Amino acid sequence: MASEELAQKLQRRLQLEESGAAAEGEAEAVKGAVAVGEVEERSCLTASAGAELSAKLCRRQDINEGAAQPRRAAVFNPYTEFKEFSRRQIKDMERMFRLYDSGRDGYIDLMELKLMMEKLGAPQTHLGLKNMIKEVDEDFDGKLSFREFLLIFHKAAAGELEEDSGLLTLAKLSEIDVSIEGVKGAKNFFEAKAQALSSASKFEAEIKAEQDERKREEEERKHRRAAFRELKSAFTQ
Repeated sequence: MASEELAQKLQRRLQLEESGAAAEGEAEAVKGAVAVGEVEERSCLTASAGAELSAKLCRRQDINEGAAQPRRAAVFNPYTEFKEFSRRQIKDMERMFRLYDSGRDGYIDLMELKLMMEKLGAPQTHLGLKNMIKEVDEDFDGKLSFREFLLIFHKAAAGELEEDSGLLTLAKLSEIDVSIEGVKGAKNFFEAKAQALSSASKFEAEIKAEQDERKREEEERKHRRAAFRELKSAFTQ
């Protein structure tokens, strides 16, 4: 009886040892799988980072060689991106941009910038003009988009342009009437740049003022048409 009980205990012990070994083997297998997964993940990340770095290096090489294709800038809202300027100031800058965009393609190229600087009374050399564009040319296409044009005044207002920079000269010589904004009655944009609107309420007030102005103009047109009809009827009677 004792020997039978002892045999059962030994058999039970053997089963426990065997199950423990199996569990340990499974645990090792799981650890190995996790380790392989981590290695594969790191390899993927390394490959991804390598590809991204390679693409950036290729892009930089193309830029240096003048073979880079321009990147299309995303559609932007100048009123939200350049909050330091009022709506009236941005509209004035847009009118100026369109004035010198003689090609009507939405860009100011090298020759158009040359003409602009000559009309402002500050002609630049060919190299000087190229450097002016390069200073704000974010997409490396060799010309100024409207966003990059606004960036000139943004950098000037922030004091990020050198004193001998052609862009600073452009900003100083660009007279944009901001007297409607009531900014100390200043007519020189560069002097009034620090007083640009910042609060949402003032921004909304500008929009309302524009809407009121359009309504007033429409009313005036209606009155003129009515007066013309009355005058016409008087002659036809």
